[in-house]
Amino acid sequence: MSVALIGAGAMGGAIGARLCAVGQPLRVFDLDAGKVAALVDQGAEAAPSAADAARGADAVILSLNSPRIVEAAVFGPGGVAEGAGPGTLVIDMSSIDPAATRDLAARAAEAGLAWVDSPLSGGAPKAATGELTLMLGGTDADVARARVVLGHVASNITHMGPAGAGQATKLINQVLCGLNFLAVAEATALAEAAGIAADRIPQALRGGRADSAILQEYMPRFAARDYRRTGRIDNMVKDLDGALAVARETTTPMPLTSLCAEVHRMLTAAGLGGEDQAALMEYFTATLPSPKVS
Repeated sequence: MSVALIGAGAMGGAIGARLCAVGQPLRVFDLDAGKVAALVDQGAEAAPSAADAARGADAVILSLNSPRIVEAAVFGPGGVAEGAGPGTLVIDMSSIDPAATRDLAARAAEAGLAWVDSPLSGGAPKAATGELTLMLGGTDADVARARVVLGHVASNITHMGPAGAGQATKLINQVLCGLNFLAVAEATALAEAAGIAADRIPQALRGGRADSAILQEYMPRFAARDYRRTGRIDNMVKDLDGALAVARETTTPMPLTSLCAEVHRMLTAAGLGGEDQAALMEYFTATLPSPKVS
């Protein structure tokens, strides 16, 4: 397949790098020329606009930050819809709300384009090894087409239902991740206060009921104050707010998620929104609001 990538930030760049590594021809567009250049160095072709990237492509991957940006990238001036041919498959790997996704998919259909929402879990590290977890929304036929290219970046791909179902599943994923990140950070703070070597706890709890991928990866990072960026706290705020919006629509009580969102919002207000989840440890210091940590 001929593939285009719109959005080469932390996540899009990792997806693009993986596609280049497996020999997938790729055209890429991003407003940040430096991010495009990084992928060109790995074998991608730069495009001057989203329309040019989409021209002649079988599939166009989006990795963007909000419904507004996705809409502009696809339907705005110089957008994907201007360059894409009939039947081009748009694979939206952004994390946006389900209602916006359903609207975008309907507009895409009117423009003769196919749409699959494919939010992800695993972050840049899993993209680099082709082991992302993807939850897809769309028709059976469109999802089958999407699997051809997504198989390069993911080891777990599940079709969840029609357009928007992938995004709804991602919100559930983010509720579980957000609460787990905060729980592990809190447990790390308790271990330190009790004089326990926090970096030894993941091994001690491996295989037990408290074990998780986040415990294994992040407690050592929390303990070491390893704040290298593989995600953003303010993106978690966006996702948790999205989950809470669905909760309000469905009258679903989510008290723990509400608290978790507020902790992330406090850190964002303190200037740490662009930092990795590892910076949740700053919540347990006496120095908030603090300067940026990296």
